Amino acid sequence: MILIRVGIGVLLMIRQPLPPPPPPGELRKVKITYRCTLCYAEVRMTVAPEEDPDPPRHCGDEMDLVAPIDE
Repeated sequence: MILIRVGIGVLLMIRQPLPPPPPPGELRKVKITYRCTLCYAEVRMTVAPEEDPDPPRHCGDEMDLVAPIDE
């Protein structure tokens, strides 16, 4: 009986429509790549609330901006 109620609850949650996307202009398209200096993990940022966002943190330190090769 509990399994049926949990299953119905999950199905009802899935059935809910997705929230509408944010209004245009709220997030900006960017193409920025950052690299962690400790473990060399890379992150590509594709959208941000501003054109020059703060760098993300990884391994406890801020990541470094990687210059694009294409430009």
